[in-house]
Amino acid sequence: MQSWKADRRRVSVGRLIAGSSAAALATVVGPAGALAQDTVIATATLPRDLSPWGMFINADPVVQVVLIGLVFASVVTWTVWLAKTVEIVLAKRRVGAAMKILASVRSTPEGVERFADQRGEVRQFLDAAVAELKLSAGSMERDGIKERIASRLERIEAGYARRILRGTGVLATIGATAPFVGLFGTVWGIMNSFIGISKSQTTNLAVVAPGIAEALLATALGLAAAIPAVVIYNVFSRAIAGYRAQLGDAAAEVLRLVSRDLERPAAASAAARRAAPMSTAAE
Repeated sequence: MQSWKADRRRVSVGRLIAGSSAAALATVVGPAGALAQDTVIATATLPRDLSPWGMFINADPVVQVVLIGLVFASVVTWTVWLAKTVEIVLAKRRVGAAMKILASVRSTPEGVERFADQRGEVRQFLDAAVAELKLSAGSMERDGIKERIASRLERIEAGYARRILRGTGVLATIGATAPFVGLFGTVWGIMNSFIGISKSQTTNLAVVAPGIAEALLATALGLAAAIPAVVIYNVFSRAIAGYRAQLGDAAAEVLRLVSRDLERPAAASAAARRAAPMSTAAE
């Protein structure tokens, strides 16, 4: 009986020692195992290259499409800026030089002769005025002729205004939509970060960092495409307004030339009528 109790005590002590050893081993091995797991997760999830190109290569396909679209929008913005800047500068210089010549002209035929070897807005104004004068030959209603010529000049001016505005609508569209496209990339990147946390069952920064980096890159590219587009659009709006003002001045100057031409025959006739009674009285 005593031998059986002694054997039982030895078995209990052995179990206690074994349990203590297992707990101690778990305490020692547990953090090392967790650390190894986190290291594996970090190595598998965190891209080696965190430069913009490296983040693009390792990004989700949806985020890659967003980034490519934003880069393309930025290229379009600067292309339109270069093309429209050259076009507006040349157009304003052309109209300004023509206005200096037009200021010294005294009649519509003289203006047509002075601009015979030139092409541009003022030449079209003069051609339209001469064409209407020919069609209205024999008409005694000078106000009607002036109204028809003014209508022609207004349509030509509107046509040039529409031509100079081409391409600026693209800038407005990019400036309005690029931030939202970048925001979509941001939301998608953050969503991927949370999905990575859920799959790995860890909140290690190595799991969260790639998605956050992609999100921030999309936001940065969205702003980089939108801000210049808005600024360039506003600059072009002011420049085009100045160009349209020059066209209005040129059209008004041509209309004044036409008015002088229409009044000259009437003035000559009135002078002839005044001179006729004087010559009769002298006889």
